[in-house]
Amino acid sequence: MTTATTASTCQLYLISPLDVGGDFPVRLEDALAAGPVAAFQFRVKGLDQHEAARLAEPLQAICATHEVAFIVNDDVALAKRLKADGVHLGQGDGDPKEARRQLGPGAQIGVTCHNSRHLAMEAGEAGADYVAFGAFFPTTTKAVEHRADPEILTWWQGLFELPCVAIGGITVDNAKKLVEAGADFLAVSGGVWAYRDGPGAAVRAFAEILENQPAG
Repeated sequence: MTTATTASTCQLYLISPLDVGGDFPVRLEDALAAGPVAAFQFRVKGLDQHEAARLAEPLQAICATHEVAFIVNDDVALAKRLKADGVHLGQGDGDPKEARRQLGPGAQIGVTCHNSRHLAMEAGEAGADYVAFGAFFPTTTKAVEHRADPEILTWWQGLFELPCVAIGGITVDNAKKLVEAGADFLAVSGGVWAYRDGPGAAVRAFAEILENQPAG
């Protein structure tokens, strides 16, 4: 996932739905086989660690097969248990420095920064590997308390080397403006899993958008 610091192109970062049981492993395989994906974030709520680990295992194996980084949402202990590639921390979900201490120097640590330049700079100083801004659009994945303007991506790119992730309601219909604003990654959930033609078709559609972006 660190390739964004050396690549000129924006990349796709998938976030799981809350329900990753049933046929979801098949849907994930369909998505990852369809086109380039940089990372997959395992995001479940209200499960004990044993159950979360059981659900994560097949998904982590699929990601490994496709050389996609496996990132755990919010839970440093689960990320450590799974030997995941990294953890994504919301505000209040832990300190990046402590996560680094527990997960080691090779872990990818991301931090949600909403629409705050100050929080993003703090995250960078604390050793985060990427910062996430959003939500940029309305989303049904979670309650939106903070709305971000694409201009914050342009501002960040102009000052910092650290990659930035755009998140929140991103679909194939609205992604282009975030790519043009300077996002290194598009974090997408419903825009892939709820896509009318299935997740594989969604990844192919995103790939077309990302492949046609201007070099920068």
